[in-house]
Amino acid sequence: MRKSVVNTGYGWLAGLIMAGLATHAGADWYKQSLDVMGTRVNVELWHSDPRQAERCTDRVFAEMQRIDRLMSPYKENSEVSRINRLAATEAVKVSAELFSLLQKSIAFSELSNGAFDISFASVGYYYDYRKKQQPSAQTIQQQLPAINYKNLLLQQQTVRFAKPGMRIDLGGIAKGYAVDRSILLLQQCGIQQALVSAGGDSRILGDHQGRPWMIGIQHPRQEQQIALSIPLSDSAISTSGDYERYFLSGNERIHHIINPKTGTSAHTAWSASVMGPDATTTDALSTTLFILGPEQGLKLINALDEIEAVIIDANGVVHYSSGLIDPASPG
Repeated sequence: MRKSVVNTGYGWLAGLIMAGLATHAGADWYKQSLDVMGTRVNVELWHSDPRQAERCTDRVFAEMQRIDRLMSPYKENSEVSRINRLAATEAVKVSAELFSLLQKSIAFSELSNGAFDISFASVGYYYDYRKKQQPSAQTIQQQLPAINYKNLLLQQQTVRFAKPGMRIDLGGIAKGYAVDRSILLLQQCGIQQALVSAGGDSRILGDHQGRPWMIGIQHPRQEQQIALSIPLSDSAISTSGDYERYFLSGNERIHHIINPKTGTSAHTAWSASVMGPDATTTDALSTTLFILGPEQGLKLINALDEIEAVIIDANGVVHYSSGLIDPASPG
């Protein structure tokens, strides 16, 4: 776990790149970073007291670590790990917090007709991206029936699996939830302008000293290059891409965003970015859109209020939701 403290007007994200300048006597932007939840977490806030800025940021990092202990499928003592061990044979009592997030996950599954499904881990568990290993076709076919959110039974704050071999993973929603919790803590700390990011999930509190933050969406095939920039204030943005965790098998890119229908990496897009009022929603929807692809994904987004999206498809073509203006369009 690494933590770095700097005073800067620039912040960098995996999946997003944002930049701004601070000019105000007696106050400044303060940025701190920590490796947690399997990614780099950045907190950037405006304050006149560097010690208070650090105290507020430390509260955010403590909250991120708490959520990681609660929801990580890689920590043996987490509630999610306990569910994965026991829920096939008994109803597992969980915290009200986790139960609520599981309910939200199922709501996104229903909204997307199963494109978002935390039980993807029933197959996803067999992938190892560090070792460049993927399950055999036989293993995928054996485990595929276990992917079905409808077999995740939630009742009276308990969780049970209706099928053996099921596993869950909140990787498509937990970081967004943690970012939202962090913004709430900063508000309680009296902060009025801030940005919190966890990998590809970010939320902006207020604006950037009277101007929007310019959020750059990373180019999926050119590292540290921006594909396009979007001005945002007081909102959230999440990007899901096939460049975050992957390896190549011949010419095929094997990455961590699994299509629940096939048990294999989704290949309809290079990246999907979603903007909305909170990061829990944008996190889940960016995963959903990546799996659905431009046509079905934007049809879903265009039917939702206060949500916009940008999808870069598998040919590198950029697609915009109806509320956004294509910068290449005339007029």
